[in-house]
Amino acid sequence: MKVIIDRAIPYIQGILEPYAEVVYRDGNAFSARDVHDADCLIIRTRTRCNQALLEGSSVKMIATATIGFDHIDLQYCASHSIEVVTAAGCNAAGVLQWVASTLALLAKEEGWQPSERTLGIVGVGNVGRLVEHYAREWGFRVLRCDPPRHEREGGDFLPLEEVAAQADIITFPTPLDSTTFHLLDERIVSLIPRHSTIINASRGEVASTEALLAAPQRLCLDVWENEPNINRELLAKAFVATPHIAGYSAQGKANASSIVVRAICSASD
Repeated sequence: MKVIIDRAIPYIQGILEPYAEVVYRDGNAFSARDVHDADCLIIRTRTRCNQALLEGSSVKMIATATIGFDHIDLQYCASHSIEVVTAAGCNAAGVLQWVASTLALLAKEEGWQPSERTLGIVGVGNVGRLVEHYAREWGFRVLRCDPPRHEREGGDFLPLEEVAAQADIITFPTPLDSTTFHLLDERIVSLIPRHSTIINASRGEVASTEALLAAPQRLCLDVWENEPNINRELLAKAFVATPHIAGYSAQGKANASSIVVRAICSASD
């Protein structure tokens, strides 16, 4: 088995070498020639896995040491029997800590207690579940929006419009895909009370930059459209502004490496 690995992925060098032919490349330097005879790719977001890279290759699995998958052409992979594995949930605890710190800062600056605020969570997956649990423990009233979970499970999930209209603070821990691109647009912003706070620590493209620039609400942002070429006006406007670090922890990286290695090992059994 031949595996090509992004050399910047930590805690992984030496793990697979006893069992496979391993080649390391810079994540943004994977080429069609590199992957032509590879069985598995272990990547991060810097590697665009699409037809141009994969056409005619022997790749059977792509394991990304990230929670997102917008850098992978899932339709192409499905049509060519290429299994895609993500490290979903690997950095959920780190993102929770960032959101918790932001909530604590808001409470201090604005002088309120959690029991006095309604928190809207849009996307109640790996990160959203943790935020929900801790927010309820702190005393927040929590409103949840998650259409896929509502379709599967029913329950008290609300439409985005209702959550937006009622939330004092609204956060968007949702993956980026065709249904969540610019989920937070001018229309949704117009429904959120002017005194409220918008938090985004998922993907920059979940929120429209133009909508955020015009938003009267307070903004707490860890992610931005067009990173690293972000909108400087939006940067200056944000109350909290960090450079996509919410899930950037040693624990999260170790978890991600463990998940992708386990996936590769399971596939080779």
